[in-house]
Amino acid sequence: MSKTLQSVAVAGAVAAALVSHATTATAAEQEKCYGVSLAGENDCAAGPGTTCAGTSTVDYQGNAWTLVEAGTCMEIELPAMDDGTMRMGSLEALDRDLPM
Repeated sequence: MSKTLQSVAVAGAVAAALVSHATTATAAEQEKCYGVSLAGENDCAAGPGTTCAGTSTVDYQGNAWTLVEAGTCMEIELPAMDDGTMRMGSLEALDRDLPM
């Protein structure tokens, strides 16, 4: 193998390792936040009978999650429920705002 080809191979391996590390770091900076997405805009897990992303049917559906920046889930401002109770995001699935 020529020196030029070896250099290109090493440079490619280093670049691939850096890209892989950046992707892992980005994923580590996000967390699942339940009950904050609008209907059809969830990232995944919209309860029984749904397949995944974009399958929530109710705004702020408690069992549907969206990825948010780590540490911000409970700080997202949401409209109050019909009875005036404040709505908040959660790191675990909620029993509120579920489809009928």
